[in-house]
Amino acid sequence: MIIAVGSTNPAKVNAVRETWQELVPDVTVLSASIPSGVRNQPFSDDETIQGAIHRARQAKKELNADVGIGLEGGVVETPFGLFLCNWSALADENDQCLIAGGARIPLPDQFRAPLHEGRELGPIMDEYSKQTGIRHHQGAIGVFTNGLVDRKEMLIHLCKILLGQYQFHKLKNG
Repeated sequence: MIIAVGSTNPAKVNAVRETWQELVPDVTVLSASIPSGVRNQPFSDDETIQGAIHRARQAKKELNADVGIGLEGGVVETPFGLFLCNWSALADENDQCLIAGGARIPLPDQFRAPLHEGRELGPIMDEYSKQTGIRHHQGAIGVFTNGLVDRKEMLIHLCKILLGQYQFHKLKNG
């Protein structure tokens, strides 16, 4: 079985690889840089989901895979502040998509203006944490949970939810 990941981000690719290769026999995981089809910094659940779906379908198509997976991070405005959101999608053999959402955590109020100006969360996090490449390693979730939950762990959780849904639907539909 070939699984295509719509990203070359190491945190995303490694999360898919670890999940699928651990739980499914004879899996090959390929990756490609697939644009999300939405803004560089998605600003709602809907837009973030659309980005994940687009990455999943395009990766499956471009890499001629059995299944495509898209993982997309975004931000959401709520009455309680600005929150990090994460969504994932799995495009199956029939190009039908399963989706799953991940952990949410509030972001500092000082992020609101630069995000509304169109800046991406990754570079903002680099400046805030005085580190480089946060998005490729622990992610915002790792910084704001003091390392107790990192980005790869959060993405593995999403991948397990997708895999479980996929297996359930395969059993249910024969």
